[in-house]
Formats: sequence, structure tokens, C-alpha cells
Amino acid sequence: MRLTLYFREYCSLCHQMLAELQPWQQKHGFALDVIDVDADPVLEERFNELVPVLMDGDNEICHYHLDTQRLAAHLGEIG
Repeated sequence: MRLTLYFREYCSLCHQMLAELQPWQQKHGFALDVIDVDADPVLEERFNELVPVLMDGDNEICHYHLDTQRLAAHLGEIG
């Protein structure tokens, strides 16, 4: 599984979500692409005020804060 975190370097919420994802990544072994939305005008327009946004392909898992229940459900831990 490959997840994507849409991110801004200067965003404290982004760094917090990235840090909170580390134990999940170690436990479940998913790949994580971290993409700076400010490097791509299309991504900046799409995600501007939503960052950080955690996605699996076109499926949004959560934004602003890591939603551990939604992430667990997405990874098959519950439900």
C-alpha cells in the first residue's frame, strides 16, 4: 500500500501528522510519499487550505489532523 501526505514545509500541522504516521507506517509497512503542495500549482490549488491531507490514491483518509480511527479502518484494523 502506498499513501500520500500532501504537506507544506512551514506547516506545523503537517509536521505533526508526519510524525504521528511513523508508528503506523512501521506497524503496517505502507509506503508514504510526502509531497509539498507549494511545489506544484495544481496541487496547491486543489489542497491549499486543507493541508495536511492524507490520501490513498484519490481516496482522502483525513486532513488537518491524523484521524486514527479512519486510518485504522482504512488499514483493515477495524470494521
